Amino acid sequence: MRTLTVADIVRKFPVEVLVGEDHLNRVLKKTKVRRPGLEFLDKFDFIAKDHVQILGKNEINYLHTLSDEECKLRIHNIVYYNPPCIIITSQQEEPLGLRQFCTRENIPVLRTPDSMTEMSAKLDAYVVKAMAPEIAIHGVCVNVAGIGVLLRGKSGVGKSETAHILIGRGHRLVADDIVVLKKLSPQTLLGTHDEKNKEFLALRSIGLLNVVRLYGRAAFQEETRIALDIELTEWQENSLNNELEVDTKYKMYMDVPVPHIQIQLQPGRDVAGLIEAAANNWYLQQQGYSAAEEFMKRLEQEFSKDDHKQ
Repeated sequence: MRTLTVADIVRKFPVEVLVGEDHLNRVLKKTKVRRPGLEFLDKFDFIAKDHVQILGKNEINYLHTLSDEECKLRIHNIVYYNPPCIIITSQQEEPLGLRQFCTRENIPVLRTPDSMTEMSAKLDAYVVKAMAPEIAIHGVCVNVAGIGVLLRGKSGVGKSETAHILIGRGHRLVADDIVVLKKLSPQTLLGTHDEKNKEFLALRSIGLLNVVRLYGRAAFQEETRIALDIELTEWQENSLNNELEVDTKYKMYMDVPVPHIQIQLQPGRDVAGLIEAAANNWYLQQQGYSAAEEFMKRLEQEFSKDDHKQ
């Protein structure tokens, strides 16, 4: 998990530092920003600590209606819980006492032209991704028709070559060789690159390619939600290759289950086409349709007709 500081917010977003420029190394500990509410009512037993505090128009307007002493008291209630920083939105004027208390406690105060809604949404999304637990695995990540696919297999099995064919068919590369997986929730896994391999695809006998320079911006995507885990394996003569998989198999990454299928390789086999079919089939399943289940129902109906005739 990456450590985030207030300095990261200053670099990432359009904000100005009003107070605490020498204390931007303060660490963020929580992934959600918080609007003060209970602090204004002195209900301290229910206050969540360590969150970035954000002041929108409603909060600022409320503070401006108070007397000087009352306004300072409410500001003190926020500062008392030592947030990593306080953000004023919509380029509003800072309330009375904020600069004084935050200077004394070394708490940075930032101001942005963005509205409360815009800043909260963007900052929450950024912090959740940046602070998410992550692992790096060997494989290739592609986005196939909007569906994130993780390609795995032994070195030299053809993962990068398959990704190259998919790019030629209009799909997108996310990461080659090293895929960084971030756990955003118990059900959500995000796949991305490790910055060093961004936009690069390594092909045996050809070398390193920059897919954006070769094929344009549409050939690359920064990140994608992982929907399928596909393992490319060598062809096994004695295995059953036309089985009906009614029950989905899963691969676990950081306790997040990802639907898993295995594709066996053979000369002349259209592996990229099979991956496209798997992605489209996964999409249909999310809509509630299963070809295998429909086929089984048809068999059951046929057996039922035969039994009735007898």
